[in-house]
Amino acid sequence: MPEPPISNEVALRIALASRLFPELPLVDFIEALQGSVGERLDEDALSKITVTNLKTALGQTYDLDGEEDGEDADAMDIAALKQAVRILWGETSEIDRLPTIEPYQEGDIPNSIRVAIASNNREQLDGHFGSCLRYLIYQLSPDEIRLIDIRSALEADLSEDKNAYRVSLIKDCPVLYVVAIGGPAAAKVVQGGIYPIKKDKGGLAREVLQELQQAIATSPPPWLAKILGVAEGDRVKNYKALV
Repeated sequence: MPEPPISNEVALRIALASRLFPELPLVDFIEALQGSVGERLDEDALSKITVTNLKTALGQTYDLDGEEDGEDADAMDIAALKQAVRILWGETSEIDRLPTIEPYQEGDIPNSIRVAIASNNREQLDGHFGSCLRYLIYQLSPDEIRLIDIRSALEADLSEDKNAYRVSLIKDCPVLYVVAIGGPAAAKVVQGGIYPIKKDKGGLAREVLQELQQAIATSPPPWLAKILGVAEGDRVKNYKALV
């Protein structure tokens, strides 16, 4: 990474653009950018990137089939290159804008739990645990859902143990929602004291949390009763499984 550290805005642009080239690790994508515009990556440097020089830089990095660099470059999707350049210039769509964090101090919401949502866009549950851009952090009680933090996961791609890094980001959240998670990652999440819930279709974060809110208020399953601090002998008394 360049010195001084890149800004959050620049890091977001780079992360979004790199996802258009899934075969290329983020570190290699950053090195390609630096090879094109220099070591210092800031908004001014990104504004000078063109489709042509990005194509050349990535073509020198790709080695997908053992072909010559120029052949790899020619095979690249020109539409993806154009979109990547727009993103690097800062022309991200409205959907990438972050929701507003609501004020919160410990103890503000009695009888609440903290929940993490894997997200890529606004207040959506739409992220895979291992690749989402961020985690939305909510404090949830039977009466309230409050967005108290947004934690970027961009640096996870630069970590030696990506899954462990992501677990460390949400270690204060006993519940995690994702649209997908791999077996090894799920094991690390559980080992971290976090209960993962997979919802393949995703959805609006607050609508998903309303289901959990209803369960807390009416009939929490045993795993949720444990998180809520219900004594072991009382965890199944009021639980009614939905069939």
